[in-house]
Amino acid sequence: MTISVWRYSHLALAVSSFLLLLLASVTGIILAFEPVLQKSQPYRSDQFEQVTLAQTLPVLKKNYSEISELSIDANGFVQINGSDADGKNLTAYVDPQTGKVLGTPSKQSEFFQWVTSLHRSLFLHEAGRFYIGLTAFLLLLITVSGTILIIQRQRGVKRFFTRIVRDNFAQYYHVVLGRLSLIPILIIALSGTYLSLARFELIKTEKISPKVDLDAIQSKPLRKLADFPLFKSTRLSEVQSIEFPFSEDVEDYYNLKLKDRELTVNQLTGDILSEDRYPTAVLLTNLSLNLHTGRASAVWAVVLALAAGNILFFIYSGFAITWKRRSNRVKNKYTADQSRFVILVGSENGSTFRFAQLVHEQLLKQGHKSFLTEFNSYTVFPQAEYLVAITATYGLGDAPTNAKRFAALVEKYPQSQPVRYSVVGFGSRSYPDFCQFAFEVNQLLSRQQWATPLVDIHTVNDKSPEDFSLWAEAWSQQTNIPITVKSDLLKVPAPRFETLTVTDTVHTAEPDGTFQIRFRTQRRRSVASGDLLAIYPANDHRERLYSIGVVEKDIQLSVRLHPNGIGSGFLHRLTTGETIQARIVDNDHFHFPEKASAVVMIANGTGIAPFLGMISQNKQQVPCHLYCGFRERASFSLYQDFLVANQSAQKLTNLKIAYSREGDKQYVSDLLAVDTDLLTNVLAANGVLMLCGSLAMQKDVLELLETVCETRLGKSVSFYQSHSQILMDCY
Repeated sequence: MTISVWRYSHLALAVSSFLLLLLASVTGIILAFEPVLQKSQPYRSDQFEQVTLAQTLPVLKKNYSEISELSIDANGFVQINGSDADGKNLTAYVDPQTGKVLGTPSKQSEFFQWVTSLHRSLFLHEAGRFYIGLTAFLLLLITVSGTILIIQRQRGVKRFFTRIVRDNFAQYYHVVLGRLSLIPILIIALSGTYLSLARFELIKTEKISPKVDLDAIQSKPLRKLADFPLFKSTRLSEVQSIEFPFSEDVEDYYNLKLKDRELTVNQLTGDILSEDRYPTAVLLTNLSLNLHTGRASAVWAVVLALAAGNILFFIYSGFAITWKRRSNRVKNKYTADQSRFVILVGSENGSTFRFAQLVHEQLLKQGHKSFLTEFNSYTVFPQAEYLVAITATYGLGDAPTNAKRFAALVEKYPQSQPVRYSVVGFGSRSYPDFCQFAFEVNQLLSRQQWATPLVDIHTVNDKSPEDFSLWAEAWSQQTNIPITVKSDLLKVPAPRFETLTVTDTVHTAEPDGTFQIRFRTQRRRSVASGDLLAIYPANDHRERLYSIGVVEKDIQLSVRLHPNGIGSGFLHRLTTGETIQARIVDNDHFHFPEKASAVVMIANGTGIAPFLGMISQNKQQVPCHLYCGFRERASFSLYQDFLVANQSAQKLTNLKIAYSREGDKQYVSDLLAVDTDLLTNVLAANGVLMLCGSLAMQKDVLELLETVCETRLGKSVSFYQSHSQILMDCY
């Protein structure tokens, strides 16, 4: 499938360096334990951070006859080289306060020496150091490209640490651990690259040679070591090493190497004879060495070990993700020119492909000619009768990489025959631009003369099998081609049936045969207006869905009786007291909004059903405006008393009705065209528009809204759809 430049770069860098990264990470984990083991040795004074040279040097001079050098390693261990009271050579760790010998320095273990050589040079000397340095630089590029991919995935820098939508194990933890270990891995890569550049002298470092004017050295005033101003103000923790004078001659002096500079000190007076600050390159080299090895902090060494372990996981998970994407490569039995069914897929990481593949394979098994391809491969499909567009959204409401050219291709390649289309959007409601690209695709197709909607756009939250099954059921009803999603791939649980008892039916003699029926259920979980009732009138796989309105704790349906209709006929024959087995389907994307400033409800025909329940339950008296369309006035009489009563109770603010076959012969869209100011104000104030009814009504309303949104609000309809301000449940 198509991948972005950053994703391709990330993959190419990882593939080209994974063997050396694997080796460097394993040896890095091992070497990270060395500083921890070193710091566990009992050679560090408890007061090391507070002790000054003025306190330490007199004690050491008193306890040892001769000291040539004092050095302090990264662990804070104070080591002296000199002679003891018996004149024997001595190299030992000492207590800086008492001068007591704490232990004898030992060489690095042969095991750690071997691992260090492997980590630094692969036993290839300078050539090996070059390869390791190059690996550190590639790790830096991998970290940068990975960071950019996370920013794209999370919809911006500000959302970098927000919730991650869980895909599969490898994909999810590749991102989670990548964010957590980003800083340590970046430091490893930067410090390793810098040390390699310094090793090959690509970063120039000036050598410091103290310049002392021997003729200017004074022998007075004579001071004790404890009274040297410099020694009194310098702590041991600031010192790297001190070279002691060879003799008591005034020309011999102390040579101090501190963290940031080198000084020479008159051994008699304590005066500073010379001071040279280290170049920035030297300071950066020392800092890089501390950061890269963890020698200065056991805690940081553990962090480095964890980061190196994460690199090993990234190698595994990265290849697992790549393998999964490769397995999603399209395999078609029929060509694009032969197929009646065309399935377009838009996916950034490949996870949406399995849903499209499921539909594609079931069509093939039933003997249909189906063609599966990416959005960017859209072209003329001469035999196509049905188009299914299944797409995720990427970035800030953008198209996935393999769908970025779709809009241009649709304009370039119009179909020569009528095609019925359906759009399925994948995304997460944790993002503000939920399924925005899918909504844009739906709008784009709705404007094409050759395209006719088969079912309303469906959205799938967090790859929910239940959400996807709703689309499959609706699509199957319109095509009479069963598509089941109860496969192991999607892991859909068996349906949970409810026993519903008929409590009331209202049969009317309207020409369109509309009737109402109420059910009561013993279900403990709440049912909300906008949910769906799935019935199985023939006791087989054929399922019929109806929008629910909850009125006085009953489930109320508004149904139009169709000639020879399986579902409507079954419901029409039910009488009070009868029971049926049905399934209640949560449809939370079409529930009454909890925090809307106002709600505009738009319906035609039996699409008014969920709105009746929402209005009756509007106890907070949120401003509600209902626009509904019917064929004749007689069709409206079924709901008139109910709506008038709720207007009086201030649960319904405004009611407007259009009749398509009487009077002015208007449609709902005509009513809305007069009230565009209201629509504009509602959307601008974070209100919500809800549509329920026929796809033909939906198309007319969306065309009007597109104009209103673009001309008055400067944004597209898809923006408000993705932000859950335009909700639809049409059929």
